[in-house]
Formats: sequence, C-alpha cells, structure tokens
Amino acid sequence: MPDTRKPNFIVIFADNLGYGDLGCYGHSVHRTPNVDAMARDGMRFTDFYVSAGVCTPSRGSILTGCYAQRLNLDESDKGHAVLQPVAAKGLHPDEITVAEVLREEGYATACVGKWHLGDQPEFLPTRQGFDSYFGIPYSEDMVARPDKDWPNLPLLRNDRVIEAPVDMTTITERYTEESIRFIEANKNRPFFLYLPQALPGSVKIPQVGERFRGRSGNWAYGDCVEELDWSTGEIIRALQWHGLDENTCVVFVSDNGTPLNHGGSNAPLRGWGYSTWEAGMRVPCVMRWPGTIPAGAECAEVATTLDLLPTFARMAGTTEPQDRVIDGRDIAPLMRAEEGAQSPHEAFYYYFREQLQAVRSGQWKLHLAREDRTVFGRGGDMPPIGQPLLYDLVADPGETTDLAAQHPDVVERLKGLAEKMRADLGDTGLEGPGRRPAGRVDDPKPLMM
Repeated sequence: MPDTRKPNFIVIFADNLGYGDLGCYGHSVHRTPNVDAMARDGMRFTDFYVSAGVCTPSRGSILTGCYAQRLNLDESDKGHAVLQPVAAKGLHPDEITVAEVLREEGYATACVGKWHLGDQPEFLPTRQGFDSYFGIPYSEDMVARPDKDWPNLPLLRNDRVIEAPVDMTTITERYTEESIRFIEANKNRPFFLYLPQALPGSVKIPQVGERFRGRSGNWAYGDCVEELDWSTGEIIRALQWHGLDENTCVVFVSDNGTPLNHGGSNAPLRGWGYSTWEAGMRVPCVMRWPGTIPAGAECAEVATTLDLLPTFARMAGTTEPQDRVIDGRDIAPLMRAEEGAQSPHEAFYYYFREQLQAVRSGQWKLHLAREDRTVFGRGGDMPPIGQPLLYDLVADPGETTDLAAQHPDVVERLKGLAEKMRADLGDTGLEGPGRRPAGRVDDPKPLMM
C-alpha cells in the first residue's frame, strides 16, 4: 500500500560555508563524511544559488521564495548590508513564509538557529509561522564591545531570552539536540525543521565545540566544518532511528559563499562571499530523500533557495501564495531527475543591496557595465568600472575569460533581461514598483533577560 503521509522537510542552512568546503565538492582536507554520504544517497547540485552574498537578504529569500529587494530587506534600517542588533526593521509580518504555508497543511514547524530577520518581538520566528524557536536573533559577531552600543548576544527560546551572552562554543551541539527532540516529538505528524546553523560563522576565529578543536587539518575553520558535518549526521541518524528516512526531504545548503581570509574555500569559483562573483552567491547544495531523489544524482541546472517554498508547498499538497509575486519555482522535476527536466528560470539576478550587478541566463552570465558599482566583499577583485563582462559559466565557472566582444548578441539579450528586472524591482536611483514594504517598529529595544 503506498505511503500517503505528507513528506517532512528539513533545511540545514550553513553560515558562510564556501562552495568548495565539502569533500563532495572537492575539498581535500575537510572531513565531511555525513554530507558526502547525503550526496551519494541523493543529489548534488552544481549550479545552486542564493539571492544575496550576505545573510539577511539570503535568509529572507529562503523563507519567502522572493528576492530580498521584493521584501525590502536588501539594506538595514541604518544603511548596512545586513540587519544589526536593536533594528527598527525586519521581515514584514504580512509576508508569507514556507513555515506558514506548511503549518496551514497541518505541519509542526520549528526554527532552530540564527534568525537575522529582525530582533524585535514583531519579527521573531514565532510570529512568522514557526511553532517554536531556539537560537540567536542575529550574527554571532554582533556582540557588545566598546565601539558598538549593542546588548550581549542573546539566546532565545521562543520570544524569551534565556542566556546572555550565549556560549557559542556549545551552540552547535545544543542546536543538534534541540532538532532531534523536535523530530522525536513530531514523528507521527508531518513536520518542517528550519536549522540555520551557526557554523562556520561570521567571525574570523570560529567558535567551535571543544571536542572538535584541533581535529581538522585547517585550523579552527576546518574544525567548524567538521562539527557542522557531525551535526548533519546526527540528524540523519535520528530520522533513520524513527523510521522517517524515506518520508523526509533533507536539504543541506549555505547562505552565501565564504568570506576572504576566513580559512574557507570557494574553489573553483571566482571571488568571495559578500560579492556578486560566482563565489558570493553560488553555494553547495545537497538534497537527500531516499526513494524520491535518486542516489548518486547530480544536477547542473540553475536552481535557487527561492525555489524551496513553492516546491515544498506543492509536495505538501498545496501551492505557493497566489495573492503576490513569488520569484521561486517548483524544482521537483529536477530533484527527481526526470528525463529532460530543465531549470524553470529564464534568468537569475545578482543584486548587491538595491543595485543589479549581473544576470545569468542558461550558460551565460553578464556583469553589467556600471559606473557606480559597489561591492561589499572584504577584499578580492572587482569587475572593471563601466565595462560589461560576459562569461560562459558551463565552460568557465571561474569567470576567467571575458567573451563579451565575441558574443554581442548574448550581451544584448542579457541586458534586456536586466532591464526587465529593473522595471520590477528597481536599481540604484530607481524605485521598483514590485517592492513590498519591510516591517518596521518605532522604538526598537534590546532583547533582555
């Protein structure tokens, strides 16, 4: 008799993990047997993207299926690339998250980990479709210090601070235990677990658990990657123990590329996190679902974190919201490796804050000719000012050979796609009609115990 239960979904969202940081993506030092096993048992994506090279906009997109510009989360309330503590801005409560879509279908929902979509009560996960929350509200490098009037970094359970400052050296183990408890508590009903991990993290000296210190061959960064892999293995084993393995889709993906000088690898891509080079926004992604996603599969079609909401919604027997624009598309045919399945995206757009900097369509990526280009990436090279650059990403994922002069027709076609997007979501000095308001509060206050 066929299994008619709705599938469970788990999204493990690493923080600043590079494209080349896993064994299954070519790293020769980091030991990642559990994620590598996921790739053997499931599908490895080679051309998988996040909507931004920094974490707040990337996190807004994975939960809503929308480009961050559509959510007005491409810049903080104080003009920074990401939200900072005691922010007046956050994900608007009227936005519909994947958690809200699935909860309407009877799912238990939990967020365990780094939120970074607003630290005021109005914006916390329990107001955005999650039944429970355990984690930190923003990045672990945003701590109290002499040059910043920030509160101690808090750990929250639901909307209450239970520890401040949080001990980040134990946080991955605690996130893992919390996730396994959630799985056990909801083994008899469909569930959605969103696990935005702390590791490898935003600080240059990563905060790794004691039993993993010094274990890798790549200082503290490698230790963090290996602890992250351990956590993933524990979650997979919990699914197997409870007989949930063949009814659970597990997605392992990073929120953006690894930054310069943190110890990570984006090989073979060009650039670093926080930029619109491939290394900033193309990320490792492995999906595992025994019996549904074929073992040992590889997908080279363009897919994105924008696609998770519509894909999960349809797998759960419903659809993405129909009363607003959703940028993501259903990628179930890619996940099932159906014959002839192709990317549902005509184009993918590389924004940095409000500025459209590049567009990809099929094999081609065009860095737009701009005089006002700004790239947040801390170090690394920047495309020449005022010069279009065209790359064949299939033949040249490292963006080494500019082909603009040889393919003027492709340049013009991609410029047309860029103009179409500008007319919707805007650009520097151009307000897009497709942008929706972010959430705002008048008098933000620190989260206190």
